Amino acid sequence: MEFNITVAKTSVAKSKESESGKLRIGDDWNAIRIIALSQSNPLKAIAELVENSIDAHAKTIAITRGREQGEHYLTVKDDGDGIPRDPTGLPDFKYVATHICDSVKRRLKADGAGDGVQGEFGIGLLSFWTVGDALTMTSSGADQRVYQMVMSKGDPRYIVKLRRVLFAERGTELKIRPLLEGIRGLSGEKIQWYLASELRDRIRNTQVRVTVIDKLARKQYQVEPRQFEGRLLHQLPTVRSPFGEAYAELYLTEPAEDCRVALTRDGTRVIADIGTLPGLERPPWSSRYLQGLIDVPYLNLTPGTRSGIVHDERYGAFVEALVPVEAHLNGLIDAQRRAEEEQASRESLRSIQRAFREAMLVLPREEYDWFDIQSRSPQAAGAGGSPERSAEDSGAEEAGAPEPSGGETTQRQFFDYAGPLHTVVVSPAASTLAVSQSRRLRALPRDRSHRRVEQDLTFSWEIVEGGGTLLSTSDQEVSFEAPSSPVLVRLSVAVSQGDMRCSAEALITVTDSLDVAIGPTVVNARGLPGYTFERAAGELWRSRFDAERNLIVVNNGHRDFVFATRSRALQLRYLVRLYVKELVLKNFAGLPVEQVAERMIELSLYVEEKLKSA
Repeated sequence: MEFNITVAKTSVAKSKESESGKLRIGDDWNAIRIIALSQSNPLKAIAELVENSIDAHAKTIAITRGREQGEHYLTVKDDGDGIPRDPTGLPDFKYVATHICDSVKRRLKADGAGDGVQGEFGIGLLSFWTVGDALTMTSSGADQRVYQMVMSKGDPRYIVKLRRVLFAERGTELKIRPLLEGIRGLSGEKIQWYLASELRDRIRNTQVRVTVIDKLARKQYQVEPRQFEGRLLHQLPTVRSPFGEAYAELYLTEPAEDCRVALTRDGTRVIADIGTLPGLERPPWSSRYLQGLIDVPYLNLTPGTRSGIVHDERYGAFVEALVPVEAHLNGLIDAQRRAEEEQASRESLRSIQRAFREAMLVLPREEYDWFDIQSRSPQAAGAGGSPERSAEDSGAEEAGAPEPSGGETTQRQFFDYAGPLHTVVVSPAASTLAVSQSRRLRALPRDRSHRRVEQDLTFSWEIVEGGGTLLSTSDQEVSFEAPSSPVLVRLSVAVSQGDMRCSAEALITVTDSLDVAIGPTVVNARGLPGYTFERAAGELWRSRFDAERNLIVVNNGHRDFVFATRSRALQLRYLVRLYVKELVLKNFAGLPVEQVAERMIELSLYVEEKLKSA
């Protein structure tokens, strides 16, 4: 007897060790609650309700946001097929309420009759829990009477009742009220912008008309599929995997933080930025040079939030299929970056040259003539003007908009004519002069666009401080004679044109003996040099002057240059200082270190001030 009992216990233990079965839900209502609250984005929930209408072959969909009886509400109304009917011809609300996770659309896809249908989980209706407290769904039956089903958040029951209306309308109407406190400020404009991106291709492919009516803001919006910016890229490598082929619509544009490539499935956006997916956090997706989308119909979605994908073998095949496309896109982006750098270099060079020319107007010509900036322009030379006048005019004209000389016969364009007087500059505005010597100064009137103003002008010169003599006080160009003792002289000029009046000042340092370094330099002036980059990371030199090519070679691998690239303004200032260093060292060679430093401070002060004003 004891032996039989022992054998029985052993057989029971073995049977429990090998026990198997099927998973089942222990608490149906708790599972429904979890599913309903899994959608955390109310805009995504609204998009799913709109997709239900599109799946029902609606041609027009109206989303209305309003308030009645003190409660905020949201309605989605369409002219589609309505709720499927039962054998008696009535809307089968019972099936909708009692077959959660048993989607009719999924069976249609399995039978090959679900083309253009997006839903597959049978849980989209439950997402109203993240929007409001109660859902009312209205649809008509074959008897031309209107029926509605009411579901409440947190309540497992549903109610179906007859609704009294004058006549039945085609389609379905969903009404959610009252809205949750946190989304009552969700405007119609935000809904429109979200749907334009989220359902871009679904709206384009089905040609459905989606309208958002915001009664609170008294505005109406038409949902237009989002238009991408930039250059559409053609002849991209095919994104093909064993599970199917993906469609890529990509645009190359200027880099910006909002430039992203979305991942979609069958026209509905799943991931807003493909660069956030595991295995794809790399260029070109993280470069911010691309806009567009990649539509992958064979990916598996996470049914909870419907805004994620399952990282299974299908996703792995998709990531592998993107490798040829990534190599092609990286090549295009590198080419565009090089073009942008070249364009930025040209713009920087123009800005630097303009700043130096402007600075030359306020610095003594005889001390800084090694730039060859003050040489006669072709226009001035053809006009037969005096060398001195042509030199000063050339510097002013190059700094602003060019003006033809009086001897030209070509007709001026409209924008060549100067506008009203806006400012005036004295050339030179700072200079050093020996006692009892003379210097000519010239007033340069400008309009707002830095064009030279010449008509209806009156000039008034005055010695504000110091000594000396002005041979004339009412001409545009005057001659100043220094006093017989050292002093700092401050001159002012007032220029009038009608009611407009502008003034400027000039400082003249009168000294008893002029330093040799201040005299005219003897240099083979070749004009302002250009600049080029040479990457020498780890080396200490910042720049070098290549006299043969008249170029300043900038070490763009130096830590200071890397720091300066944080902003274009900082990089421009850094390049200007390199220019000042190279040009002063080149053209004031042999001077004591103290005098070279003084020259660098003086030149950088005026050039950076002109660079900032430009």
